[in-house]
Amino acid sequence: MFGVLGLIYFPLLWLALMSISARPLSGLPFPFSGANYVSLFQNGDWLAPFGISVLIAIGVGFVTAVTATLVGRALPHSKRAGTLVLLAVLPLFIPGMSMGAAQFIFLRPMLGLTLGFWSIFLGHVVWAFPFSLLIVLVLTTRFDSRLVEAAADLGASGWRTFWDIEMPILRPGIVGAGTFGFLISFNEVQRSIFLRGTATTMPIWNWTMASSQQSQVPVIFSLETIVLAVVLPLLAALFWVLFVRMDKS
Repeated sequence: MFGVLGLIYFPLLWLALMSISARPLSGLPFPFSGANYVSLFQNGDWLAPFGISVLIAIGVGFVTAVTATLVGRALPHSKRAGTLVLLAVLPLFIPGMSMGAAQFIFLRPMLGLTLGFWSIFLGHVVWAFPFSLLIVLVLTTRFDSRLVEAAADLGASGWRTFWDIEMPILRPGIVGAGTFGFLISFNEVQRSIFLRGTATTMPIWNWTMASSQQSQVPVIFSLETIVLAVVLPLLAALFWVLFVRMDKS
């Protein structure tokens, strides 16, 4: 187990170490230098793609959380739940490059639409929705429907029943679905390359800088380290509040 965890987290720690290296492309951390962080904040080319990525990811997280909740509540009561779940999660088994190319062909050559941020958003929703749905289904498939029936017998409206009974139980799954949708969108590059048009998100900007071997490649190490330093503590706090604290209460 510790070996698997090492394979996951050691590259991240090494990335952070290389971000303060004077020669990060050499693979050696020494000598240390903060020049990459100085260059990062002196060069603002990444700010616009970063902001766009955050906005798109927030939208994707919200949409996937809402749609996954609506679909996840209805699926357990469907007579063809297994077939519908299989169709919903099918994008998970399609390679990202293939899905991106298929969506590009459908939207651009077939429909003649101009691609941009909206098409990136749409592609991210399609990719993130199956993950969000599976998270919500973990709770809805174990939900005791007798609670809803009892509320209906007592005269509660559908909205009141959802907000007072279902929402407290499903909240961890809904928040988890939105968080997962945000993270998937924020880091997505394979589908975005096909659906971008002339738009640029932060993952596309990173990919462009790295693939063209430009002088800004070391700056990417610093940028990704800052992103990790913000995202990982927030995720840890989120999971602690949703699961550890709720289990104790």
